[in-house]
Amino acid sequence: MNSLFNFLLRIVDIYTLLIFAYVILAWLFHFKVISFNNIFLVRMYDGLKKMTDPPLDYIRRYIPNLGGIDIAPVILILIIYLLKDLLIEYWPIS
Repeated sequence: MNSLFNFLLRIVDIYTLLIFAYVILAWLFHFKVISFNNIFLVRMYDGLKKMTDPPLDYIRRYIPNLGGIDIAPVILILIIYLLKDLLIEYWPIS
């Protein structure tokens, strides 16, 4: 049972890292540090966007527009940390 618990925690950690990678790549493209001519990074960005946009879009529906500042990733990461802490606290360890 502890193996399954550890596996679930690792999946949550990996998804959190994917969100961080998506935000960093989005900033790099936005501030023109990286060009859209780099096919590898564009494909990586598209893949990360497909993995992270469904929950981010759900959060964006309920938060107000802050004038170009997207706080949806921050809210999602806080929700993930909350769920992770709840999972740790209430998991029945025998």
